[in-house]
Amino acid sequence: MASRTSLRQFQQDLAVRLSSAKAEPAPSARLGVQCGEAHWLIDLTEAGEIMPVPAIAPVPLTRPWYAGLANARGVLVSVVDFSAFVTGKPTPRTAENRLVLVNARLGINSALLVSRMLGLRNPRDFNPVQAEPAAQPWEGELWTDQAGMRWRELSVARLVALPEFLRIGI
Repeated sequence: MASRTSLRQFQQDLAVRLSSAKAEPAPSARLGVQCGEAHWLIDLTEAGEIMPVPAIAPVPLTRPWYAGLANARGVLVSVVDFSAFVTGKPTPRTAENRLVLVNARLGINSALLVSRMLGLRNPRDFNPVQAEPAAQPWEGELWTDQAGMRWRELSVARLVALPEFLRIGI
């Protein structure tokens, strides 16, 4: 009989915890990446798979920031060197490089070549910086972490919608 009371109490406690968890807004984690010297935060709903860099076939007569085409698990994706797109400085190729595939719901088979992954980041661990407005339409809020590192949000949806991002030919 004592075990039934314990089970009933456990179920009631569990129901209370589940209902309180539904009432709290879920923290939306961000994917932290480094591109050149800059640190970026990407909304997980806009990112697809993250993978090591496969062989990239260069495409002639394209912009310097366009790395080429790659096979991502049987799907041909267009690879953009994000650092080169932003700063004009190409990403040095190392074993830490990764491709961040654009979420399929955005309707484009594309990937961003990044210098390295910095893991999932909780937005609650950042403080907003009010001083600098976004210079580009795909740039979001500017943040600092607890160590004083500056991070900029990257709107992949706005990036892939820009005509200059889609215009890869010279």
